[in-house]
Amino acid sequence: MKTRFNRKTRGPAPSGVEGFTLFIAMVVMGTILLVATGIVNLALKQSLISSSGRESQYAFYAADTGIECALYWDVQNPSGNSAFATSTSSSISCNGQVVPSVGGSYVSTFTFNFSPEPYCTIVTVTKAYIGSVLWTTIESKGYNTCDTSNPRRLERAVRVKY
Repeated sequence: MKTRFNRKTRGPAPSGVEGFTLFIAMVVMGTILLVATGIVNLALKQSLISSSGRESQYAFYAADTGIECALYWDVQNPSGNSAFATSTSSSISCNGQVVPSVGGSYVSTFTFNFSPEPYCTIVTVTKAYIGSVLWTTIESKGYNTCDTSNPRRLERAVRVKY
């Protein structure tokens, strides 16, 4: 039988004490690893949240740009008439892109992209008579990406009624 020696007393180690230092080292290392994993996980989630906030802002800016474009062509059209008149259709230009046919019906929908950025906007202009008053509703939906299959696609909408 092999005899184990205790380093301090240079004599045999007490029974059942072998490997105690290794056990304590493993417990400490496991605890440190668990805490480090938690911190890294938290940092990754914070990174996703901050980028999501930025992308949400881009989607809102796209929606706001769509509203501004539709308001301009409905109220401040250089020809003097609304580009979204229910009787005639016309073409408009938003963000340097020509939209060939809007108006001519009670609902007009158009889309434009923000090149070279990946943002896009879908704008719907609805004209409706309530009593004898013509009401206009403009709804603009902005997206941080035009790729509909992107799982991180965000939509922000703005609606104007007058």
